[in-house]
Amino acid sequence: MQVIVVGAGQVGLTVVKSLAEEHDCTVIDIDKARLDAVSHAYDVRITQGSGARRETLLQAGVADADLVLACTSRDEVNLVTAMLARRLSSARTVVRATEMDYLAAWRAGDLDVDLLVSTAFETSSAVARVLDVPGARHVDFFADGEVVVLGLDVPETKPPQFADRPLRDADLPAASRVVAIVRGGSRIRPTAHEAVRPGDRVIVMASLPAARTWSRLVTGADPIDDIALFGAGRAGTAIARMLLDKGIHVRLIEPDTARAHAAAEALDRAQVFHATGLDSAFLRRERIGAARAAVCASGDDSRNLHAAVLAKVHGVEVTLTILRDPAAAEVFEAAGVDVTVDPGDETAEKMVRFTFAEHTHQMAMLEDDRFEVHAITVRPGSRFAHRPVDALPGADVGALVRDSRVFFPDGEDELRPGDRAILLTEPERVPAIKRDL
Repeated sequence: MQVIVVGAGQVGLTVVKSLAEEHDCTVIDIDKARLDAVSHAYDVRITQGSGARRETLLQAGVADADLVLACTSRDEVNLVTAMLARRLSSARTVVRATEMDYLAAWRAGDLDVDLLVSTAFETSSAVARVLDVPGARHVDFFADGEVVVLGLDVPETKPPQFADRPLRDADLPAASRVVAIVRGGSRIRPTAHEAVRPGDRVIVMASLPAARTWSRLVTGADPIDDIALFGAGRAGTAIARMLLDKGIHVRLIEPDTARAHAAAEALDRAQVFHATGLDSAFLRRERIGAARAAVCASGDDSRNLHAAVLAKVHGVEVTLTILRDPAAAEVFEAAGVDVTVDPGDETAEKMVRFTFAEHTHQMAMLEDDRFEVHAITVRPGSRFAHRPVDALPGADVGALVRDSRVFFPDGEDELRPGDRAILLTEPERVPAIKRDL
């Protein structure tokens, strides 16, 4: 497929990383340094200039393109790029938008693009997924929400009862399957003889009730219905709306007077405080520590880190931060923050899904893009049809959708034509797995 990616920032770079091996990619950006960096890292062509200019798109080969992904940080540039691509080619178009206003317009059919991805919406959805299964480091939903992919850190102090037992003998929740154990940064395939050890990260596919059971077993966390949300900017307001719609009580804390008043008017079901959130006296007085979780979305990483650590000190069980700089994730984790959400990664992942072949339904990237989860339909001619799920090399199948029914196979259950197999693998193995299935 001939793909043009407009914008070589964080979102564009993540898109290229996922597509460059399988597709013929051209990257457009006005910044030469960014283009040089992406061309050194990946086998792509580059064109310097604005994607919102006709001449730049023609120079990049838009006339022969199959897909144009507009990934810059400027919504209007992305929309103009898509409009021009429509006029100059028959390419499908995917547009990144930071705000949710454009998402509503696209859903209403008022914007002529094939897919519009709102960073605010994807970030809010990621937060809501994590709060659905508290204690998990990563949560994704597949098969219309019937399959949960979750990553859990096994504590070294007070580990769960199944730790250090072979998986075949461990008393694990029904309707679930372990698909990977991450130990020392390496993936270990979860054979029947392998055991989950304290300090490991375990990646599981499960039904939602089973996922919550896993969370309780590993972390002791119960479902969350009360959060403290630091920051009433674009991300914070979008997160508040989504959580309020799910019936979660939101205490919204914002130091800026105008933003606090605007949030109070727009979010009448939220409890809004005009405060910094970094004042221990305020946190004690308003009993913020009684909230089950703290979501830090101020747009300032240092402020978010301060707020998350302080919330923990005051008794909040789960802390989640929205990153501005993805490189800060390691610092947040080292400081004890439970979950970090990278808006750029969430946006790029949704955009990448649009490039899939017809028999690939969905994907998710996790563990800093070291692993991918795919939902792939088994073709009638697949050489792995009618063979056990564990016979698929380089991948671990965690769930199957067969005749609209979801189940979590053991190693002897076979793949059948028409099955949708939800599997975990490394990115470099994905092309071969798609061909095999």
